[in-house]
Amino acid sequence: MQEEKLMEINGKTRTCGLLGNPVEHTQSPVIHNTLAQEMGINMTYVPFFVDNGQLETAVKGAFGLNLLGMNVTVPYKKDVIAYLDDIDGLAKKIGAVNTLVRTDNGYKGYNTDITGLLRAMKSDGVSIKDEEIIILGAGGVGRAVTYMCAANGAHRICLLNRDGAKAEAVAAEVNRELRTESVTPMALSDYKKILTGLENRYVVIQCTSVGLAPDIDKVVIADSDFYHYIKYGYDLIYTPWETKFMKLVRANGGLAYNGLKMLLYQGIDAFELWNDCKVSDKDADKVYDKLCGKLRAESKGGD
Repeated sequence: MQEEKLMEINGKTRTCGLLGNPVEHTQSPVIHNTLAQEMGINMTYVPFFVDNGQLETAVKGAFGLNLLGMNVTVPYKKDVIAYLDDIDGLAKKIGAVNTLVRTDNGYKGYNTDITGLLRAMKSDGVSIKDEEIIILGAGGVGRAVTYMCAANGAHRICLLNRDGAKAEAVAAEVNRELRTESVTPMALSDYKKILTGLENRYVVIQCTSVGLAPDIDKVVIADSDFYHYIKYGYDLIYTPWETKFMKLVRANGGLAYNGLKMLLYQGIDAFELWNDCKVSDKDADKVYDKLCGKLRAESKGGD
């Protein structure tokens, strides 16, 4: 078995990290520390638990401590914007930031969640352009994914949400921002209205937390007939490895993917921004294999 390279921490080591609450189960250190080792970059990455009310202090403290960059996870992806020196155009339009890049006067915010999802889908041979998309969930993730699909040429996007009014608000925002009419809002309970025409027709992206461990037997739509119409199903959850949504997609002839590649590529996009570098496909594959092994071990009760 090949030995892993040891990372030496010294006076020139740059630090990046994750701001969130909770952060105990994050897989991001696997991504960034593996990339740093493989690419010979003197950087280390650690998670930072940020308690309620301490976000501003955390961002200013990170800058004061000369941290190279940060990721931001729930529940701070919107709130962190108030404490930034600048924000990238895409992140501003989406209204959420998950990556902070150090500048002379503070941090600039980016959203690599969405660029990461797009890279993940491309790596699986799945295109957005001219496709018919169903998005499940109109929360922060659902809104960002809706924007991504509309901006990348989807023919039609059906945005389904338990609260139909919230779906209407998100659809109106995205349509207005991109000067399109491609996004159609719908109450989740009305999903049968779109089950017409050809089967294996839709790309469906599951953007809710339904099915997340330990509630692995839950699914947003339980009706098996719905899954006949899915050719590609993406569940942005990656624990469990195969969600109930994914099982139903596969049982009805579609191809299903979890959110691990989105996690991988959002991390890679952030790493490239921090270090002004390009991660090779070989190194990306190495990190992905390591993530897969770690998650499978954890699902079996390993470390």
